[in-house]
Order: sequence, then C-alpha cells, then structure tokens
Amino acid sequence: MSPRSEWPVQLSTGFCLLVTWFALVNGWELLAVVLGAAAVHELGHCLVLKSLGAEIKRLRLSVFGAVLETDSTHLSYGGELAAVLAGPAANLLCALLLAPLGERWTIFLGANLVLCAFNLLPVRPLDGGKALGLLVSWAAGPAAGEWAVRWIGAAAAAALAFGVLCIIWCSGGSLWLLPAAVGLLAAAGRECGGKGAVL
Repeated sequence: MSPRSEWPVQLSTGFCLLVTWFALVNGWELLAVVLGAAAVHELGHCLVLKSLGAEIKRLRLSVFGAVLETDSTHLSYGGELAAVLAGPAANLLCALLLAPLGERWTIFLGANLVLCAFNLLPVRPLDGGKALGLLVSWAAGPAAGEWAVRWIGAAAAAALAFGVLCIIWCSGGSLWLLPAAVGLLAAAGRECGGKGAVL
C-alpha cells in the first residue's frame, strides 16, 4: 500500500472534523448537496486540465477547501486561465441546467451558484485571485501580476472578512461562516506579509 503522502486524494483531519460537524448539525442530505457542488467544481478544473495535457498529481481537501496539485508548467497564460476559470464555469453551467427543473433542485442550484461566486473573489488561493494574477501577468508581466493579486487580494480579503464577521455578530453567531472569516483574514495577512503563492 502506498504511503499517505502519495495518495491521489488527501483529507486533512480538520476537513474530516468539519464535514462530520456539518452533517451532525445540518444533516447528511445538505452535506451531500454541498459536496456535490464541490465535486462539480473540481470536475470542471480536471476536464480542462486533462484536455490541455496537464498532469493532475493530487487533490488535497482541508478546512478551507480543495486544492488540485498539478503540473501546469507547460501551459500558456490562456490555458492556465481557462483551467482556473473552469471550476466556477462548471458550477454556473450546472446551475443553469438545473434552473428549468423546478423547486426540487433549488438547493443544489443555489449551492452551485454560491460556490461559483465565492471562488471568483479576487483573493488568492481562490480561483478569482489566480485569474486576476494571470490576467495582469499576461497583460503587463509577472511582477505586475504579483503586485495586483497581492494588494487587491489583501484589500478584498480584509473587507470580506470584516463583512463576514459583521454577519456573524449580527446573526447571533452563525459559526458556519467562521472558517470563511478566518480563511479570509489569513489570506489578507499572507498577502500583506509578502508570503503569497508564486504565480
């Protein structure tokens, strides 16, 4: 048997605890909806990466989401941008296909739209942050791309974290928003500290 570090899918302990907690509080059906929307998202990335010939090495699942580890060094800016935007596009397409099917699919449709919108935020490591860096790098060079994603991402992450914390405060403590707030604050701190990921 392969050691855990070589498995194609890695689950963090935090992810397993969060999923269990979510299921116990909200039920397994809602968990299946959320994980189904996440699977649609990752499938979108995988299909485009495979079509462009990029090797997918591993999928890591943590408290703050999923990360596909790939070898995309031979991809052009356009190819990498297509792969990054394929996840949100898959969620949007799924929602559009479900819209005419009626109320029975409303929750899954909503989960796909929320996942699409959240991942398009201009915050690294979300798809929107990666897309921003790639677009600016493509137009003005890697240094400009790094500057844009660092400072726009830090400002957006800080503003969004403040907004989420306000929602938590005003709603009387919706703890399901806490991981998003912590993740956004961590992203803002990383960017301001100059420790953002290299594009």
